[in-house]
Amino acid sequence: MHRILILAPLLLLAACEREPAFDDRYDATAKEIEARAKAMDAEITAAEKANRANAAAGEAEPAYD
Repeated sequence: MHRILILAPLLLLAACEREPAFDDRYDATAKEIEARAKAMDAEITAAEKANRANAAAGEAEPAYD
C-alpha cells in the first residue's frame, strides 16, 4: 500500500508533458498569422486580376452580398 502512495505521484509527474515556452508559442502563432495573411493577399490579388479581366472584356463587376 505504501508503495502505491509513493509511486502514484511519480507516475503522474512522468505522464505530464512540459508546456511550450512563451517564445515557442509566439513564434508558432506568428508563423500561422503570416501564412494566413499571405493566403488572403493571394486571394485578393486573384480577385483583382479577375475583376480587371472582366472589365477589359466588357463585363460588369459582380454584385457583392
